[in-house]
Amino acid sequence: MLNGQKRWLYIAVPIFFFWFFGQIDKVGISIIQTDPEFLHALGITGDDKNAKIGLLSFVFTIAYGVSNLFWGFIIDKLGARKTAIAGLFVWTLTMITSGLANSYEMFLISRIILGFGEGMMIPVSGKFISNWFNKRELGRAQASWLTGNYLGPAMGAIFLVLVISLLHWQAAFFMLAAFNLFINIPMFIFMTRNTPEEHPWISKEELAFIRQTDDEVTETARSENKSFAQDYRFWIVWFGMLVCSFLFFGISIWLPTYLIEAKGFEKEGMSSITSLSWLFALGFVLACGFLADKTRRPSLMATILFSLTAVFLTVAVFIPNPILAGLCMGLAMGCQGGVFHLSNMLMVKYSTPETAGRAAGLIGFTNIMGGFSSYIMGWLRDLSGGDFSSSIAMLIFTAFLGLAAYLFSIKRESAELRLSPIPVQKIQA
Repeated sequence: MLNGQKRWLYIAVPIFFFWFFGQIDKVGISIIQTDPEFLHALGITGDDKNAKIGLLSFVFTIAYGVSNLFWGFIIDKLGARKTAIAGLFVWTLTMITSGLANSYEMFLISRIILGFGEGMMIPVSGKFISNWFNKRELGRAQASWLTGNYLGPAMGAIFLVLVISLLHWQAAFFMLAAFNLFINIPMFIFMTRNTPEEHPWISKEELAFIRQTDDEVTETARSENKSFAQDYRFWIVWFGMLVCSFLFFGISIWLPTYLIEAKGFEKEGMSSITSLSWLFALGFVLACGFLADKTRRPSLMATILFSLTAVFLTVAVFIPNPILAGLCMGLAMGCQGGVFHLSNMLMVKYSTPETAGRAAGLIGFTNIMGGFSSYIMGWLRDLSGGDFSSSIAMLIFTAFLGLAAYLFSIKRESAELRLSPIPVQKIQA
């Protein structure tokens, strides 16, 4: 059944679990920070409690964003396989250290190291996908990590609440370490190789398909995209990703706390809406991937998604029903999941295979804004006595910045579509 399709087993499956568990490691803190025992054990109390909580995500995303700039060079030296294995060992150690932390400072340092270790996730995934898949199936291959990116936190939210309720917040970190040690690391050791040429179980026929290229399309793409840095549209995408990271991390990190402290949810209700919010993000990713191929208007779609984000956040502020307010926050987060997917598609469009690594590093660097968002939201909460209104107002204003940026690329996108219209049979397909 897998004849000629083994790349999907040996590469796509490990990458999926790479992101599935990696994202639980990354955003699990949003669930754990709602546990009073965790806050008390690390001394996260007092008038600056929310700023301290925000700082945990701030230092992580700073380390994560900055490390994206140079992980590509390390991967070129060691290869994606060794880099992934080394990074997973770092995650495992930081999860154990986090579970053993008995002070705020010790836990803070573990988050910095985790951010540095996880900073190689995008370059590693990009390197594997570039080496292992035919150019015509890059979209489907990319979906393997994007699905894990959102499905992991969706299921992880329920899992972490259950573990904390039945055991202890420390057990959550130890279990996350075990997932890496017994699932992720063995997968990369035994299933992956840097290239299909190195893998003993890849047939010559499958290798020939992977390396098959359309010379005419490749030459056209290279002539049109000699330097992404000279294309103003790439910088619109880059700025849009700054805004997207600010919004996505701000909402996702504080959503569980918002549901419990601002809307009065119990932990079970909080975990359900948090999980649903990550599924919203996955749904927007899948829908945007389909619609972008059909309409060839990704910039227009990003503009619409930023508009919807502002609308959903505004409704969340004014609507009295807590369930609807929580769902609106989740839908706003989902919209930004769609923007993230569109940004990665546009990054590939405006770069070439030779420059895609540097372009991806610059896009990955934008995650640094998530740290500023989580910290500023905590600081604003402390200033307003724990109220979320000023924080959400800031997010609404930020969404309009993303909307304004993409307006500058819509006209050129429309002109390109007129010059190369979508075939009628493709629309009907």
